[in-house]
Amino acid sequence: MRRIAAGCVLVALLAGCTTGPSLENQGEVTAPPGDSKSLTIGSAGFTESDLLAQMYAKLLSAAGYKTTLLTVANRELYEPALESGQIDVVPEYAATFADWLNAKANGADAPPVGSPDLDATMKALRDLATPRGLTVLDPGKAVDQNAFAVTSAYAKQHNLKTLSDLGRSGLKVRLAAGDECVKRPYCKPGLEKTYGINITAVDPKGVGTTQAKKAVQSGQDQMVLTTSTDATLGEFGLVLLADDKKLQNADYIVPVVNRSRAGSEKVAAALGRLNTVLTTADLASMNQQVDSWRRLPEDVAETYLKEKGLL
Repeated sequence: MRRIAAGCVLVALLAGCTTGPSLENQGEVTAPPGDSKSLTIGSAGFTESDLLAQMYAKLLSAAGYKTTLLTVANRELYEPALESGQIDVVPEYAATFADWLNAKANGADAPPVGSPDLDATMKALRDLATPRGLTVLDPGKAVDQNAFAVTSAYAKQHNLKTLSDLGRSGLKVRLAAGDECVKRPYCKPGLEKTYGINITAVDPKGVGTTQAKKAVQSGQDQMVLTTSTDATLGEFGLVLLADDKKLQNADYIVPVVNRSRAGSEKVAAALGRLNTVLTTADLASMNQQVDSWRRLPEDVAETYLKEKGLL
């Protein structure tokens, strides 16, 4: 797989300049694992992705690679660039990326392949990624998945620690979430079917937005859809209820690499060092340092890696 053609700047390429036929027109990619000494790490442009990309770059630099970072906020652009080798490494989310590749290969109406089962999700993801010249490295302990929060006072009043507790309580719940929550299986339908929660309405204030959290804080709504690495819940007096029946998909953090440029065991070993330490709570803390404390992702990432003895 080739780098960017002469005279064609990468960002322009991502917007439409091409270096050759698309994967769909050339069959399965069968290039052997490569070990380029100069690697481009992609970020999807939000805080957590920036932090992960910075950590990947620093770990690879420590392993002897020359690294550059590139932000491409649209998966529709960065994934083809990853296939073609213009981007070599990206942090991804196992279930979400599996479903995205599945839709790309089999159509938007294809049944989802991501699930709460991490092993099944990883198998499906690798089966879809490998023909595209991509290698999905092992997941670690950190997971960023949908999560639901209530006020700590509400949880204490009704003795709630899990979503099952909320279902058993019989309480009527107005849920602050995105408008798609009405139909998504992980949201209103899943909460009702899996947990028996009485969702009286979905208040379309977005996923984990300040507006949504304030609605729960004020009592206008009783629960908010957010994510498991949301670092601002404490600021609104909110606590997560455990997804004890595993309704949410296994969106564990996984590095995805272009096999012909970064598929070596050396790259896998360098990035795999993060798996031994990085937790969901660590990610939430780092997100908070960037979003609330206004620290730079590069500085937060370096401090964390040094504290964990990885640099």
